Amino acid sequence: MGKKKVTAIFDIGKTNKKFFLFDKNYQEVFRDYTNLPLTVDEDGFETEDLHQLEEWMKNIFHQILESDKYEVKAINFSTYGASFVHIDHQGKALTPLYNYTKQIDDDIQKEFYETYGGELKIATETASPQSGMLNSGMQLYWIKKKYPEIYSKIKYSLHLPQYLSFMFTSIPVSEYTSIGCHTNLWNYQKGDYHEWVYKEEIDKILAPIVPTGASINTSYFGKNIKIGVGIHDSSSALLPYILSKKNPFLLLSTGTWSISLNPFNEENLTEADILNNCLNYMRIDGKRVKASRFFMGNEYRCQVEKLGTYYNKDYGYHRSVKFDQELYLKLIENPSLYFRFEGIKLKRKKLEKTKLEEFKTFEEAYHQLMIELMELQIDTIRNAIGNSTINTIYIDGGFTDNDVFMKLMAHHFSEFNVLSTKSPLGSALGAAMVISKKEIDGSFLKQNYQMRQLVPLILKTPHKI
Repeated sequence: MGKKKVTAIFDIGKTNKKFFLFDKNYQEVFRDYTNLPLTVDEDGFETEDLHQLEEWMKNIFHQILESDKYEVKAINFSTYGASFVHIDHQGKALTPLYNYTKQIDDDIQKEFYETYGGELKIATETASPQSGMLNSGMQLYWIKKKYPEIYSKIKYSLHLPQYLSFMFTSIPVSEYTSIGCHTNLWNYQKGDYHEWVYKEEIDKILAPIVPTGASINTSYFGKNIKIGVGIHDSSSALLPYILSKKNPFLLLSTGTWSISLNPFNEENLTEADILNNCLNYMRIDGKRVKASRFFMGNEYRCQVEKLGTYYNKDYGYHRSVKFDQELYLKLIENPSLYFRFEGIKLKRKKLEKTKLEEFKTFEEAYHQLMIELMELQIDTIRNAIGNSTINTIYIDGGFTDNDVFMKLMAHHFSEFNVLSTKSPLGSALGAAMVISKKEIDGSFLKQNYQMRQLVPLILKTPHKI
């Protein structure tokens, strides 16, 4: 029996590093997970250890190449965004892989926005709300100003997916999904790099742009392999939905961030959109994806820890809480805010402190927390929908297991077809699809994503004595 022909995918998250093999029908036939220790940059700030990552990737890939079970026909890469690797003329990394949560010096950031017309102007034109290093183009400006001697040695700055591709091909490229994800680099209205990129001559260290579906056919350790150019993970996770569904939809991706992704909205972002934390991602064809996000999962984790402490419950107790209709109806009779949110920057009344003494039980306080988070979730979804004709909302990620959240979604979006979807493969599957180019039909999600339709709540009016 011959070897099984497979596509290899590296799916690199901030925490989990994953390696998959898919067969011709996108079925997973092998996986390997690892967590790698962090290192620190020159300021002692924790960040990805690029050397360890490269070693793990090469080791696991060479094991598969030598296997008598698999024949690798193609390889691609999906990674988190907002991260650059700066290489010299020999292809060696010149700096650490800076963490996108690292702060940019205030004076450098202030100088940038004063020079180029202000935060709101740049944010609107680049569809990138001001977020420091998370606007990865700012990292290039920061290095140029703070470390000019290092900047002068940069031959190319490659976003992380494209650097991983470069490791295997030695061919530097840029592609749309990485350029377009809140980088401050791309002027969506002009369909080109923003003028500040040209004025600073940063375009000279950005590699040529190729389509996300591009690949390099090469011999790697004596094997003929098609090597992809990499893809940003959010755009990659969206791809199976786009390829299998023709009718407009919104994807709500939940986790540390709750991100509402609308691939069917071509409108330019307004200043009001930017102030509401809207942004654009980019499809593989360069078209915009209107998105809005808030730090829901991070806030949720902080608040349930506080609830556990206050009500003397072990962490994890919250996972057992089911939606209680009577409790919900009681709480919404006299709506008010009780939680002081710590990490969410959306427009919302800031309380001096959380008022848990108003609630007798953990369950009651937990329902109130979910009500207050859902109010923000409703706004971000409506902002992402805009003027689009959307009939279907898909929800994926960690909150699909949260009974209260899902019941509230079904209730507040009862005019939509709301479906819960679950795939542990996420962005890896999109990376496999973009390089194989095999067509899929409308049944793909149903067969591979554990889809479940949510039934709107029929709320009973509580009896009043």
